[in-house]
Amino acid sequence: MTVAEFRRRLTAASLPEQTRMLGKLMREARDTDVWKFTTPEEVWRKLPEVSRHLGRRRAFWGFLFDLWQREGLVGK
Repeated sequence: MTVAEFRRRLTAASLPEQTRMLGKLMREARDTDVWKFTTPEEVWRKLPEVSRHLGRRRAFWGFLFDLWQREGLVGK
């Protein structure tokens, strides 16, 4: 899948497919590359639904967003 196709599917697919794709991105891509496709606020809003797709990276993302929330960077 090309980057353009991934971007299109991430925004145009059904909500369950968008959630799955976002989870796959967060699970497989470098954390800095995730932000090329989405924003921290968007991920923060969708984190409860996306978390089941994160596999071994769930703890990392949980730690990161807990820290960002304490610092006031997300969830304002």
